[in-house]
Amino acid sequence: MVILWLLMALLMLSFVLLPLVRRRRGMIEQVHPDHPDAADPADYGFLRQEELDVRLPGPDQDLLDALELVQRTQDYRAAAQLLAGTETAGELRWQRVQALGGAAALELEQRPGGIHETPGGQWLRVWRAERPEDAGGAAVHAEFLVQRAWRASAAGTEDFRLLLEEAREVCGQAAGLAPADPVPHIIELAIGRGLGVSRDEFERLWLKVLDRAPHHMGAHLAALPYWCEKWHGSREQAYAFAEAAAARAPRGSLLAALPLFAVFEHLPEVNLVLSLYRSEVVARAIQGARHAADEAGSADPTLPHVRHLLVFFLVRAERWAEAMHELIHVDGHVGALPWTLAADPAAEFAVYRALAVAGYEANGGSPASLTG
Repeated sequence: MVILWLLMALLMLSFVLLPLVRRRRGMIEQVHPDHPDAADPADYGFLRQEELDVRLPGPDQDLLDALELVQRTQDYRAAAQLLAGTETAGELRWQRVQALGGAAALELEQRPGGIHETPGGQWLRVWRAERPEDAGGAAVHAEFLVQRAWRASAAGTEDFRLLLEEAREVCGQAAGLAPADPVPHIIELAIGRGLGVSRDEFERLWLKVLDRAPHHMGAHLAALPYWCEKWHGSREQAYAFAEAAAARAPRGSLLAALPLFAVFEHLPEVNLVLSLYRSEVVARAIQGARHAADEAGSADPTLPHVRHLLVFFLVRAERWAEAMHELIHVDGHVGALPWTLAADPAAEFAVYRALAVAGYEANGGSPASLTG
């Protein structure tokens, strides 16, 4: 297995997809993709790397249909109608606002505009101009500004601060238009982290979220980084936040998986030591996340977030069969941690998937033996 992890480390550093691999005498070795013994993810019904959707963590066809129409026609009304019909306090609204705001930010990044070119994301500007009292449009606008700040400016710079200050103002407008909607306050959690607000102020923001959606998984994912040591807290504070949320989680809630996200936030920058991923702390977090995923309803829109992170940890721990179990549930979409931290999320996901397939087959697994 040392050879396996060495290959992975080298390929992750160069952002090159790991070549397909095969079994031989219980070890994993590199072979040409056309070799008859090559472990091929396609044998398991997995999509090719170029077919992976990097926009979302899991399927949401209504969102994709609306987004395709909006981007093709630059008419915002399909997005406005989609959000108007999405439950206010649910996880799905948070994810759809994130996706729409991110799409507009990416459009602007790709087409900044000029004398003879309309800037990307124009549909969002028109939405806000024509429907200033639309709470959905205001929330998407706030998310757009937050994502612009993180994409276009380095944290701590003046441009970064100005974008987040503007986003905070728009969040206030969105919250005023829909007082029961937790999404504007969830967006403001990321703003507070970026601006480095005091702990007292962040706690006040957090209480606004809890008043509206106390068991909102997306809100907890947005709040957790503030308490991590690379931002404004510590490992102990982040673990305490995550474990408290897991302890009070109702049956069927994915909050029981939050400790795994806290562990991920505090992993060393480079660490391929197997013992770390089989340690008691990590094993306990994996167990909690797997139990939460099994207990949650299959329609929970935050379930793919948990399953994607499980793939990462299970592969690192060489728990191949369990990793394959998660992969069959999430393959096709890669818009989630940890893949979104890579320059090429699809390639990063494909590396781990190829490792899982290879490890699974090295231990006697096959497409026929894999069950959901």
